[in-house]
Amino acid sequence: MIVLSSLRPAAFLLVPLLWTCAPVQPAASAHSEPAPIARSEGLILQAGEGERRVRRSRADGQPGLTTPFILKVDRRNGGSEHLVMGYEEIAPGQAIRPHRHLLADEIIFVHRGSGVASLGDRQGPIGTGGTIYIPRNTRISLRNTGTEPLGIAFIFSAPGFEELMRENSVLEGEPDRPLSAAESAEIQARNRWHTIHEDH
Repeated sequence: MIVLSSLRPAAFLLVPLLWTCAPVQPAASAHSEPAPIARSEGLILQAGEGERRVRRSRADGQPGLTTPFILKVDRRNGGSEHLVMGYEEIAPGQAIRPHRHLLADEIIFVHRGSGVASLGDRQGPIGTGGTIYIPRNTRISLRNTGTEPLGIAFIFSAPGFEELMRENSVLEGEPDRPLSAAESAEIQARNRWHTIHEDH
C-alpha cells in the first residue's frame, strides 16, 4: 500500500497530468454519416424465391410490361451494397421498352425462350443461353418474339432501377393499385437520376 505522505511532491503533479492525457471518447455528432449496410452472409435462393412482385395495372393504354418479377439480390434482399439481381418472364409479344441506365452496367442472361434485342444502334436475335451486356448509358430494349415466355435474369452493377420496379408494382398477394398516367410520369421523373425511358 502506498502512503500518500511518503510520495514526493512531484508525484502529486504526475497524477493530474496522467488524468488529462487519458483518451477521451468523441461525442456523438448530430451530423454523423449513416451506418453502413451490415455485411451479409449471402443467400442461396431457389428458382421461385426472392421478393416476388406483380406489376400494377396500367390505365389509358400506357406502355409497359404486365408480367410479375422477382427481386433476388439488392440492399433489402441479402444486403448487397452494389449489385442488383432479379428474374422475370416476358410474355409472348411483350417487350421491355427502350431505356438507358445512366449509372449502372447491366447483364441480361436468357434462361429460356427467344426474342430480339436492340442495343444502341444494333439489333439481333437472342435465345436460351444468350447474354446481353449493356454498358451504362446505352439504349436497350428487348421483345419476346417467341411463343413461350422469355425468361431472363438481370444483373446491375449499381442500385437504382430496383426502386423504380418497386414503385411500379405491388408485393405478390397485395391488392392491385392501378397506375394512372400522371402517377407513372411522376415515378419516371423521380427516377430519372438513374433511368431514362425513350418511348419515341
